Amino acid sequence: MSFVEELRWRGMLQDIMPGTEELLNKEKVSGYIGFDPTGDSLHVGHLTQIMTLIHFQNAGHQPVALVGGATGMIGDPSFKSAERNLLDEATLQHNVASLKAQLAKFLHFGDGETDAKMVNNYDWFKDFKFLDFIRDIGKLITVNYMMAKESVKKRLEGDNGLSFTEFTYQLIQGYDFYYLWKNHNCKVQMGGSDQWGNIVTGSEIIRRQDQGTAYAITTQLIKKADGQKFGKTESGAVWLDPKKTSPYKFYQFWLNATDDDAKNWINIFTLKSKEEIASIIAEHDAAPHTRAVQKALAKDITIRTHSVKDYETAIKTSEFLFGNGSLEFLMELEHDSVLEVFDGVPQFEISRDQLTSGINVLDFLAVNTQVFPSKGEARKMLQGGGVAINKEKINDIELLIDTSHLIKDKYLVAQRGKKNYFLIIVA
Repeated sequence: MSFVEELRWRGMLQDIMPGTEELLNKEKVSGYIGFDPTGDSLHVGHLTQIMTLIHFQNAGHQPVALVGGATGMIGDPSFKSAERNLLDEATLQHNVASLKAQLAKFLHFGDGETDAKMVNNYDWFKDFKFLDFIRDIGKLITVNYMMAKESVKKRLEGDNGLSFTEFTYQLIQGYDFYYLWKNHNCKVQMGGSDQWGNIVTGSEIIRRQDQGTAYAITTQLIKKADGQKFGKTESGAVWLDPKKTSPYKFYQFWLNATDDDAKNWINIFTLKSKEEIASIIAEHDAAPHTRAVQKALAKDITIRTHSVKDYETAIKTSEFLFGNGSLEFLMELEHDSVLEVFDGVPQFEISRDQLTSGINVLDFLAVNTQVFPSKGEARKMLQGGGVAINKEKINDIELLIDTSHLIKDKYLVAQRGKKNYFLIIVA
């Protein structure tokens, strides 16, 4: 199956410049997508473009990932309501290095004909003098042409206006396309549908400067079925960096998708075939409560973004929090990851000295911690079989809790009833 056909059946294709599909079907082509390094991690909103590059490579073409060390200093104004804060060079270089490492998890880099390449537009802009740029590139595109872009119109109609810095962004991105076309034989630029205007500016610079021909493809912007923005949760963006969004939370983001969203996203964010997806959806429809589509989607993208081990830990965490899973998985987690697992769960600290001599279980539950508001309530529920320490039911009111009960020599997990968990940390 060709690259464009792949995007088309998966529901990813938005716009395509005439002649692009014919070019890709007759020869191996280099094509690029730009990534904005305004942060030191990509998030799930970038995954559509990452998947586009994966499909491009799988179809026998060479993907080029451009990390915008230069354009990141300006910020793309496309469909943004206000100008972004500009970053200093040191921060940008850190962000660029981080994004390179993340992209390398998804694409095969190397020196082969279809191996991915990574470039940074700072490398060709750092010595470009302003006067040279406006003389050689600025003269190619009229202000009328730039003003006609929908993204520029929206900003000019808004309350915040558009700075000259942002207004020049499409010229700079357009020059990126020209530079890669000229020096890396990069004939196609790809991106989200909000990038169409910038991409076309690049192809126009190529035509006017060297009478060359370049091509463009954009993908649909992903939204939830209810119209809400994709990739956002109540706590913010869902990052690909496990230090910003734990693999467990990343897994849960996909697992908690609605049926409609999951059936759409499994086409876009996995490499499963039509037949595989049809089979998974049929299984799901026969028993919706099993959430077969969500589980297949969450497994696939969690493993690709993180690892099999991280996926398995996410499963064990889910089984512990929402089922009858054990606590053994905590043995493999670093402290920050343990805190991520118990995010939102009440936490208490207790000193090691107290535990060394042993604490009566009722005091432990109601005095040293506030698992229960009183010893009387703790006693009543404990005798009724409603209390567990580290997933083991406790019914002995004379039990001493000491360091032998610790998990990883640092944690205790108390459970009141079936779903009320409490994390006790040894300080």
